[in-house]
Amino acid sequence: MTTLNYFPTNISFATTTNFTVTPKCITFIQPTKPEISQNYSYDKVKRMEKMMNFSPLKSSSSEKVRKRWKEYQGMMNWNGLLDPLDENLRSEILRYGHFVEAAYKSFEFNPSSPNYATCRFPKSTLFERCGLPNSGYKVTKHLRATSGIQLPSWVQNAPSWVATQSSYVGYVAVCDNKEEIKRLGRRDVVVAYRGTSTCFEWLENLRSTLAHLPCNMEGNGAMVESGFLSLYTSSPLGNNTSSFLSLQTMVREEIRRILETYEGEPLSLTITGHSLGAALATLTAYDIKNSFPRQPLVTVISFGGPRVGDRSFRRRLEKQGTKVLRIVNSDDVITKLPGFVFDDDAARDEGFHVARLPSWIQKRVEDIQWSYSEVGEELRLSSRDSPYLGGFNIATCHDLNTYLHLVDGFVSSTCPFRSTATRFLHR
Repeated sequence: MTTLNYFPTNISFATTTNFTVTPKCITFIQPTKPEISQNYSYDKVKRMEKMMNFSPLKSSSSEKVRKRWKEYQGMMNWNGLLDPLDENLRSEILRYGHFVEAAYKSFEFNPSSPNYATCRFPKSTLFERCGLPNSGYKVTKHLRATSGIQLPSWVQNAPSWVATQSSYVGYVAVCDNKEEIKRLGRRDVVVAYRGTSTCFEWLENLRSTLAHLPCNMEGNGAMVESGFLSLYTSSPLGNNTSSFLSLQTMVREEIRRILETYEGEPLSLTITGHSLGAALATLTAYDIKNSFPRQPLVTVISFGGPRVGDRSFRRRLEKQGTKVLRIVNSDDVITKLPGFVFDDDAARDEGFHVARLPSWIQKRVEDIQWSYSEVGEELRLSSRDSPYLGGFNIATCHDLNTYLHLVDGFVSSTCPFRSTATRFLHR
């Protein structure tokens, strides 16, 4: 089970003015309406503040990133970088978060549009139209995901937005700016996925039992959530023409082309997504590592992702060297689903983690294919640590903007929030 729809304007806050308090780690801020001259409206002032205070792709320190990029990509499992959160890693996480945001912004959400569930922008202008004109990357491929659910024939008479089985889910982009390549220390390839947005995707989310990976993914007994696997491997009505490929085939073909084009260069593959997109990112990374014998470092940066597979799947990921960094909000219920976790070291006090239960209960859960396992490393955040989030509900806690705000504000487990992290709440 995964995301609630993402809308960039979910959260809005008034312009703020500081007042003095003496906390140990944060400075609380009192919202007030500023005095405005007759020549400026309040809305105009707010727009000016956004322009002055918010930079979509705040770059991390060039020298440190260039020299330590493999560490920031997880080569050492982010050891010593998460608590306290390294400033350069923070900037890189936020940068990839904006690529996910672009996948949402470029999706046609309007169900009355004839272009519903397609990409709104061509590859050449996607980043510019999504507010990332200086990203240093170019989009090389639009990606589509298809549901494998077979519904009764009468569904074809339903509105088109109900019966949309295949939809734009993200894109592949390659860093092509010399200065950005120099800053990063390599040419980076990004695969970015949005979260659940269509009826069929919601139905796939409900298929929460585990299924074996197919032979072409070399699962060796590993199992993953049925719905996520369906969206990754299904093609429209079994159609294998160039216009109607499965997400898996599109990704493989594009990554193969990129690896051949830039052979001999230092490369990294960063796969990122939010909610359903986080699950697809994990499956994509696993598949790429299996499909290409000489692939570069493959890293997953996931935001608010559900569980993906079982213990065997986790072990397969670890054995192949796939690096996964999960950004988790403790107050986000989606990260606690689906199924149960019995054996992980992360038998945490949050979520449906179960430890020391009788073996027959564990056996029963495994028999009904509901025994999951957490993967990779975790950066655990909490909406309750932010003084700027007034209320808690499922939508707010799961929203991508909330995740970016929490990443921007997190300092360490002993000092969970800093006062400057308000910019993602003004958008």
